[in-house]
This record gives sequence, structure tokens and C-alpha cells, in this order.
Amino acid sequence: MAERIAEAQWNGGLKDGSGKIKLVSGAFEGAYSFSSRFEEGSGTNPEELIAGAHAGCFSMALSADLERAGYKPKSVKTTAKVTLGKVDGKSRIIKIELTTEGNVPGIQDREFQKIAEGAKIGCPVSAALAGVEISLKARLLQ
Repeated sequence: MAERIAEAQWNGGLKDGSGKIKLVSGAFEGAYSFSSRFEEGSGTNPEELIAGAHAGCFSMALSADLERAGYKPKSVKTTAKVTLGKVDGKSRIIKIELTTEGNVPGIQDREFQKIAEGAKIGCPVSAALAGVEISLKARLLQ
């Protein structure tokens, strides 16, 4: 079983504090703050990291599902947009929009759409975020 580890440290109060998020693998380390999370300040935030994880997971899941169906994808590129909003006065991730483009020789659009929808459900990150509305726009590159 694979385990992945990240750590974060926050210093100070909510609005005047600051923090650092670090992947133990060393692949990423970044600062975050109230401004980078709830406004448009510089730095990263947990939702951006979730978006990256979801985009990466979905692209791999779609590629794997396409191969299982007998197609050899040249590329799958996915963007994930995570929206943070309020639910009952509390900050919550309220939706995730996946937008993907696939360069897959020999497949028809209808089949590509079907496989992409299946990957949306089967992607491990999608499954972990099942309580959030997840939409998908899939485009087959010709």
C-alpha cells in the first residue's frame, strides 16, 4: 500500500499569520496565508493543492481506462478548478470543475465521453471527494 506524506505549519492568528506546506518527497514547498486562501494574495493554499492532485489523478485514471478499452492515448491534459464557498456560514469546498483534453487516436467522441465519465467516478481523488459536486467537460482532440 502506498502512503504519501505532506506537512504544514501555521504561525500566528488566522488573518495575520502565515504558513508553509511541504511535501515530504521534496517535490514542493510553498507559503500560504489568509490572503492566498480566501483572497487573491500570493502563495498557495490547500484548495490549489487539491486541484493539482485531482487533475493529476484524473489524467492518469482516464489514460488507464482508455488503455483498458483498447485505445492508446497520446496525451490527456486536465485542469481542475476547486471553488471554496460558504455552507451554513462555514468555508467549504463546494464544487470542482474538471476540464480535460485527450489526444486519443482511433476513438469516437461518444466513446471518449463515456470513458471520461467513468474515470471521473473511478479516480481515487474523485472518490475521496465524493461529497463535493464534480463536473466534467471532456474534449477529444482530432
